[in-house]
Amino acid sequence: MTAPARTLVHDRLATLADATRCRLLLALDGRELMVGELCQALQLPQSTVSRHLRVLADAGWTSSRADGATRWYALEPALDDEARELWTVVRSSVEATPAATQDLARVAAVVAARRSRSEAFFADAAADWDRTRAQLYGERSDLAAMLALADPSWVVGDLGCGTGTLSAALAPMVRRVVAIDASPAMAAAARARTAAFSNVDVREGTLEALPVVDASLDVAVCMLVLHHVAEPVRVLREARRALRDGGRLLVCDMRAHEREEYRQQMGHVWLGFDAESLHGWCVQAGFTGVRHVALPADPAVNGPALFVVTACAS
Repeated sequence: MTAPARTLVHDRLATLADATRCRLLLALDGRELMVGELCQALQLPQSTVSRHLRVLADAGWTSSRADGATRWYALEPALDDEARELWTVVRSSVEATPAATQDLARVAAVVAARRSRSEAFFADAAADWDRTRAQLYGERSDLAAMLALADPSWVVGDLGCGTGTLSAALAPMVRRVVAIDASPAMAAAARARTAAFSNVDVREGTLEALPVVDASLDVAVCMLVLHHVAEPVRVLREARRALRDGGRLLVCDMRAHEREEYRQQMGHVWLGFDAESLHGWCVQAGFTGVRHVALPADPAVNGPALFVVTACAS
C-alpha cells in the first residue's frame, strides 16, 4: 500500500472512530433526513449534529441537497468500493449497539410522522384539492404535461388550427407542427401566438384541400373543427392522404345535440356527431382501428359534451 493510500485509509478510519458520526451515518443510510429529524432520532442538540455532519461531509461520507429553505442529508451514494466495504464492516458493529437500535426506531417514527403529516393534509384537503391544485398549477396542468408523451420525431398537422392554441402547446414536444386554417384572420392569430416557435409552420388552406404533400404527417388533429365542414368524410380522406402509413388521426368534437342557435351564431354545419357516423366516415376515408371515447361532461361549461376519435392510417 502506498503512502497516499495509507493516509486515505487512516483518515477514513479516524472519521469513523467517533460513535456519534457512525450513528449519524447509520441513520442516513438508505434515506434522506433533515437536521431537525436527525436531532430527534439521535436525541442530540442541533449544534452537535451540525458539527458532525460537517466533518462527515468534508470527508466525503455524506451528501446534501437544498430544497427551498430545507436541506436534506444522506449517506453519499457514490462511495468508492473501498469506502463502501469499510462502512459495511463498521455498520455491522454499530447497528448491534443499543444506542443504534433506539436511533433506528426513532428514525422510523420520524419518517412515519412525516408521512402522516402528508396524509393528514390530503385528508383535510381532499374536498377542495381540485381548486387548490388549479390555483397552484393551472386548470389542466395534467393534460399539458401529458403532451410530453408525443414522440419528439413527429410532424403533427393541426387541421383547422384556429388561433394556434394547440399548435403552441405541441410545439415544444414534437419536431414540427403544420398549422392550417382557411381563415386569414385565424391564421394571423396563430402566427402571432406561435411566433416564438421556429418549428411551427402556419399555412392558409381548406381542410378539403390541405396545403401539404402526401404522407408528410405523422399525426393529424381535427380539434373542434369538423362540425364546420359540409363533407366530413372528404376532410377525413384529405387527412388520410397527408398521413404516412401507420400515422394517427385524432378528432375531437361535440356529441350530437339540439342547439340550433349554433348554426346562426357560429356557423356550425353539423349539430355534433354520433359515434356510428364517425366510425363509418373514418372507414370510408381509409382508416382502421377506429376508437370512439365520450369525454366526461364538465358541469362548469355551457357547451355540449365532447368525444374523441382516434384511428390509424394503414
